Formats: sequence, structure tokens, C-alpha cells
Amino acid sequence: MTDIDEYVAGQLTGPQQAIVAELRTLMARHAPGTREVISRGSLAWEGRKLVAIVSRSKTHITLAFARGAEFIDPHGRLEGIGKTTRHVKLKSPSDVDDALLVEYVRQAVAFDQG
Repeated sequence: MTDIDEYVAGQLTGPQQAIVAELRTLMARHAPGTREVISRGSLAWEGRKLVAIVSRSKTHITLAFARGAEFIDPHGRLEGIGKTTRHVKLKSPSDVDDALLVEYVRQAVAFDQG
């Protein structure tokens, strides 16, 4: 068992685990140059630097993009007002929609590689 698997099993509820399983699949497919890590006590993906990080709440999982404030947001789904990060809230596994999230993941990877 990896640290990531231990984090998922020990820190997340069943519904949160299902969402994170979908996110792990999405990131493996569309951000293959990143690696899963535990950063700041949460599951994250790193390339050269932090690309995206998961945080949990009672009602949803948040996927935050480290440079999301610089993204083009064709779907209008990014939230946040800080100088650097933006996030999407995911309330069920079906919210991990490739058509929606792939554009954000690709931009996150491109910023990391640039």
C-alpha cells in the first residue's frame, strides 16, 4: 500500500474516495508527467512544482490548481479570488467530467512545463 492509498483509505469517506478514484484516473490519463504526492497533508500532483491539490470538506472534494488564476476558463466553473489558485468543487464521482476538467488539467500541466 502506498502513502496515497493510505491517505485515501484513512482520511476520506466512501463518497470522497469514489471522487478521488475518478480524479486519480483523470490525472493519470491527462497529466502523465506528474506524480502523486502528499503535500500539506493532502493528495496532490507535482511536476516541476505543485500542479493540483485535493482538499476535503463535509459536502465535497475540492480540486485546486496551483496556477489556476492564469487559466482561460471556457466553462466558467473555476472558483476562487486569490492571486494564484482556482478550484472546482466535486460533489459526486460524476462531477469528475473529462470534458470539463481536461482543459483545466492540460493548462495546469502546460504552466508547470513552461
